[in-house]
Amino acid sequence: MSINDVVIIGAGPAGLGTAIQLKRYKIEAILLEKEAVGGLLRNANLVENYPGFPNGISGRDLVELFKKQLENSQVLPIFEEALEVDYRENVFIIKTTRRVIISRIVVVASGTKPKRLPNINISKEAEKRIFYEVYHLGHVTNEKIAIIGSGDAAFDYALNLSKKNKVIILNRGVKVKCLSLIFKRALKNSYISYVESIEVEGVKYHDNNLILVCHNSTGKQEIYTSYLVVAIGREPSLDFFSKNLKMNLKRLRSLKKLYMVGDVQNGIYRQTAIAVGNGIKAAMEIYRELKGEKP
Repeated sequence: MSINDVVIIGAGPAGLGTAIQLKRYKIEAILLEKEAVGGLLRNANLVENYPGFPNGISGRDLVELFKKQLENSQVLPIFEEALEVDYRENVFIIKTTRRVIISRIVVVASGTKPKRLPNINISKEAEKRIFYEVYHLGHVTNEKIAIIGSGDAAFDYALNLSKKNKVIILNRGVKVKCLSLIFKRALKNSYISYVESIEVEGVKYHDNNLILVCHNSTGKQEIYTSYLVVAIGREPSLDFFSKNLKMNLKRLRSLKKLYMVGDVQNGIYRQTAIAVGNGIKAAMEIYRELKGEKP
């Protein structure tokens, strides 16, 4: 089996930045993506801090521009999910949904996955109407959509969905964790309502509607909605790491064999510009490693 120089896992902004920069060095990397190009950026209502767009740009539009740049750079993502990544005998072994790939270097740009609703009774019929990513609801119009959360994602999702629907944001506390600018925009939007100190304890399905069984200071309350979006936080998407790889993670990163770029290792600093920069920097370091150059 042939050994590849570089495999990149994830075609979000970080993975794309890595792949495009490596291509400039004439290094052919395998770019794996399990779903679609763009990653979490597909959820974004408006990206306002990415240089070059003085009026901002929607996440979807920015993803389309990224796709065009991939085409121009002749970088072709391969749509296969990485099921397991291990490290044995000085090479990485990547098992995908279709094959096994061997590589000297791996760049992990797998982003984050949403945290799931904890300890809530959800009927089986209701599960089909609960979403953790807003891009799944891009086709929905003239419906009522509830969002659980109080951070940037919850309010950004609300602004996105409110273009075609009515939205209610449910905050279990009183503290708002999102950017003040986004919060003010949401409050000014007549299609968005905001409720605090309310906790969802159960979700039922009846007559083509979700019934959110909630608890607030006055007691029980039921909220009827068509869909529910959960935005209560995210965590690194690293389920494909083998036990052996986890044990050797620090060593492999120090040896410049394994790179973690973008949201998968940036914590709360989930910004497109940061992710792209991470990817480009990783590609520059990889080039020096493969050429045997010292910093």
